[in-house]
Amino acid sequence: MASDSVINIRGLSKTYGSGKKQTLALNRLDLSVAQGEIFGYLGPNGAGKTTTIRLLLDLIRPSAGSATIFGLDIRADSVEIHRRIGFFPAELSLWEGRTGDQIINYVASVRGDTKGIVKHADELAERLDLDTSKKVRDLSSGNKRKLGLVIAMMHSPELLILDEPTGGLDPLVQQTFHEMMDEYRAKGKTVFLSSHVLSEVQAICDRVGILRDGELKAVESVEKITNVEFQWVDVVFRDAVPAGLQQQLERLPAVTNVSTNGTRVRMRMVGDFDPLLRVISGGYVETLHIEEPSLEEIFLAFYSGDKEKTE
Repeated sequence: MASDSVINIRGLSKTYGSGKKQTLALNRLDLSVAQGEIFGYLGPNGAGKTTTIRLLLDLIRPSAGSATIFGLDIRADSVEIHRRIGFFPAELSLWEGRTGDQIINYVASVRGDTKGIVKHADELAERLDLDTSKKVRDLSSGNKRKLGLVIAMMHSPELLILDEPTGGLDPLVQQTFHEMMDEYRAKGKTVFLSSHVLSEVQAICDRVGILRDGELKAVESVEKITNVEFQWVDVVFRDAVPAGLQQQLERLPAVTNVSTNGTRVRMRMVGDFDPLLRVISGGYVETLHIEEPSLEEIFLAFYSGDKEKTE
């Protein structure tokens, strides 16, 4: 284990149920996250991301394996670990009848440094454009998530564990959040970030781990994992799709997954566009739209034999 690693996970597994009804949620996970790193933890719904986070926080117990945070055991030293981290859960639950200020003051009193923590919370709320005088029940879902971020960050923790933190936030607030994460990294602090938002991962993460069906499939730099060369191309013709066009497109080496619908043809494209443009020039093209692959499609490409074709 690297001495500068903040999170070290070895053989961590979690099984639910018993006998023939057992469900393996996490299977022998090995992972290290370095100090000063923003690590993206990626995978489809049900992959085991939240299970991993709940195990790290000692909210549930592992079936096998072990993990440390700051060199401390996640079970034996969970109280000390919780003192030094900030956590944002995917399913945020706050006291609906309390104001943001009341919640912030309460959490600060538990942390034991009310004045300094509350001052920092006020600064964070201002940056996130959050009115903390309102009761939680009167906040929009986006503002509730802002409050959750303030609570997670207000004591300036050494490690942030964030589970889908920016869902429901508008683009300007997301940009502010990205700036905050960059500042955290610049201070030598660490972020463990579960996310489905590819643009977010590309913007702030140093490395990513890809999880599927409870198994870690890869740990790579963001540059490598997002360097997929294929794109989706949509072409809309003024009239119907020209006769025989689908067959012509399917003969192009760079084109796959061709489908047509009325005046529209959609395809997956790799490489140069010139052969495609020559083939579609037989019809009157009204629009041509190029779409980057979604994070889910990158997952599928990475997991399957198409991985070699994307590198």
